[in-house]
Amino acid sequence: MTATVIGPGPQTQTGAADEQPPAPAEASLWRNRDFLTFWAGETLSLLGTQVTTLALPLTAVIAFGATPEQVGLLRFLQLVPYLALALVFGVLVDRMRRRRVMLLANGARMVLIGLIPLLAVTHHLDLPVLLTLACAIGVFSVLFDVSWMSFVPTLVKDPHRYVEANQKLGVTSSTADVAGPGLAGVLVGALSAPVALLVDAFSYLVSLVTLLLIRTPEPCPEPPAQGRHLGRELAEGLRWVFGDRVLRPLALVAPFCNFSMVSVWTVFVLYAVRDQGLTPTEIGVVFSASSVGGLAGASLSGRIVKRFRLGAVYAVSMTAIFTSPLLLPFADASKPVMTALFVGSFFISYLGLGVAGVVMVSLRQTLTPKPLMGRMNAAFRTLLFGGGSLGGLLGGVIGGALGLRGGLAAIAVGSALMLVPLTLSPVSRLRHLPPPAA
Repeated sequence: MTATVIGPGPQTQTGAADEQPPAPAEASLWRNRDFLTFWAGETLSLLGTQVTTLALPLTAVIAFGATPEQVGLLRFLQLVPYLALALVFGVLVDRMRRRRVMLLANGARMVLIGLIPLLAVTHHLDLPVLLTLACAIGVFSVLFDVSWMSFVPTLVKDPHRYVEANQKLGVTSSTADVAGPGLAGVLVGALSAPVALLVDAFSYLVSLVTLLLIRTPEPCPEPPAQGRHLGRELAEGLRWVFGDRVLRPLALVAPFCNFSMVSVWTVFVLYAVRDQGLTPTEIGVVFSASSVGGLAGASLSGRIVKRFRLGAVYAVSMTAIFTSPLLLPFADASKPVMTALFVGSFFISYLGLGVAGVVMVSLRQTLTPKPLMGRMNAAFRTLLFGGGSLGGLLGGVIGGALGLRGGLAAIAVGSALMLVPLTLSPVSRLRHLPPPAA
């Protein structure tokens, strides 16, 4: 994929240096106590988040009889704060100690998610209140996501360990994907969707404790030579991302990846419940079984990156993400066959995501200096979740206009068309991880 460079691009990441293999990694992160503490807290937090991911739309569908458009609006409100706030938060995060920001964000999410079962029990929860809380939770999710991805290089000093760190975090995320939906389906079935959210609130409490246990000193960022200015600092981060020949195509593909996945997910939940009659527990089993693909991808990503060309790994894994939805419209048979096709589609998607996520985050962290890390991550989160928020909104509209099965087919075909720009992307031609940014 090619694109016009916006502003003066960085010079140190381009040219023949990209073809040099990275230096050997140093000692394993198993000896890094603070990284392991952070990793443990994230593991439980992500597991709880899976409960919320399934319980929120099921609350809307089962408790309030939400339409496809309303379910799409719910997903849109959860993700649109990334589109509106991520860039501003990225500038602010680069001005502060990131651990403090993460403590604030997770404390707020714990309170907001805990309010949902409280309001449900007291009969004060309705669809507008649920939509409002979903949007507020999304705001603090933006703040945390921009911060934690910028905090990892503080705990992991050697850039050559970034692949190892992101592989471990990827395994965590994929493990939560495997166990989370099944747990969420059981909890929703046993406790009702709103009450099941208490599990996620508790997981954020554990995350707060683990963040407080980290002892690695985090220096306060130095002010820029020209002084603080929101617009100038924001533009500096965008110039860095769109001025680099590797980061730029990653950024341009990012929104289409999340658009595909979120729009498919939004329509699929309605299709499974209303057209195919699956229970919340059965939907949870589908996602848990298929998420084994993400766990396998993240677990094997380190070995795959060492054995094959980095660009080829990226291209194949992204192809899996964009083409896997083509299986879903054909899942209209007996329940065993239908379930197998559902699991197969999401398995392939999660397998690709497990590998691609490690490759993409490692490239971003390697090519960005620490003072710009928050703004770089904010730019990517804006694009990723901006695409996701539109995917949720338009997925509901497409499902309402074409029918749920027809909507899935239309989204799947559009997703597969992304193979064209993916093939043209210079990222697909990389041989190794480029040298770290100065």
